[in-house]
Amino acid sequence: MAEEPVTVWERPERGARGPAPERSRAQITAAAVELADAEGLAAVSMRQVAAKLDTGPASLYRYLADRNELLDLMTDAVAGEIDLTTPLTGDPVEDLLALAVQSKEAHLRHPWLLDVPTEPLRLGPNGLDHLEHALRALAPAPLSEQSKMETIGLLNALVTQFARAELHVRISPTDRQKAQAAYLIKATATGHHPLAARALTGRAASDSASRPRSQFAQLLHRVLVGLTG
Repeated sequence: MAEEPVTVWERPERGARGPAPERSRAQITAAAVELADAEGLAAVSMRQVAAKLDTGPASLYRYLADRNELLDLMTDAVAGEIDLTTPLTGDPVEDLLALAVQSKEAHLRHPWLLDVPTEPLRLGPNGLDHLEHALRALAPAPLSEQSKMETIGLLNALVTQFARAELHVRISPTDRQKAQAAYLIKATATGHHPLAARALTGRAASDSASRPRSQFAQLLHRVLVGLTG
């Protein structure tokens, strides 16, 4: 009879038999995160992480079943960077906004997070703490449990999209992007799209007047007011 599958969180860090491990999962995770921060998620393989630790790839399989488990450890390690110790205010909007700002900053520190395949149940100990904190923040809101989970899911999606956009603008615009911007100026100047012209002009003024962080907070505040009201 086949054994029931278990996650990396449910297995002991070392087996009951065999030589004592040379590394810990925390060391392996830290090496993988450092590699991803420097070279992107594609650079993270069992072989590359082993080389960074000055050991052989086969030795890592004493700690992990495969690369997916390594991704689980990496994402949970980043979730652990978010400070959940600040007392909640009792205002779901403000408390979730504070959590979202921290989460976006974590994505900006670790851009490879945006390339990790999305799995709804990719939650380790730190991820569960994050979810519990978000649900506590939502406790005063008149929402069903399903609506609370949907709100958190939407919040996480907005965090990743804003982080992606902010990382994108840090890169010098390409010739294509410059050409696209010039085209929109010309096209809306014809008078055939007055509403689009007004909206784009207002957006340009807003972009020049505020930083991405404040734009993120302002928009997310409006969204959360609508979701939790």
